[in-house]
Amino acid sequence: MTRTQTRSATLPATTPSLLTPRQAAARLGISYPALKHWILAGRIRTVKTPGGHHRVPIDALDAFLAPEPARKGAARISGRNQLAGTIMEVTLEGLLAKVVLAIGSQRVTAIITADAARDLALKPGDSAVALIKATEVMIVRP
Repeated sequence: MTRTQTRSATLPATTPSLLTPRQAAARLGISYPALKHWILAGRIRTVKTPGGHHRVPIDALDAFLAPEPARKGAARISGRNQLAGTIMEVTLEGLLAKVVLAIGSQRVTAIITADAARDLALKPGDSAVALIKATEVMIVRP
């Protein structure tokens, strides 16, 4: 890695696990110019697209985000283990949907009904909460 902690890689311009600097700044609650300063100073890790644009891996934000309290919508549910994350993949097949949620560097996969996935309007890049109770994983929109 270079002095700026920036890695150069050949990656597609957008993927669910990479954010544009503007998207990353919005998630961190800071201004776009502040994030650009962080990138140039090497304070946050980035990768470059084939066109030379910076992209911020979602896991690079973890060090800057405070743990989130339980969300209002999830607080109404009795599940004790509520894990906030980012939707990485939604696959609808017949009556079922596979939802993969990134929680830090871990992935949680839930199989839910396709109707529930459509009702929740789940799509990659959105925030969601995995509610884990016994052997079940439920997905809740914030």
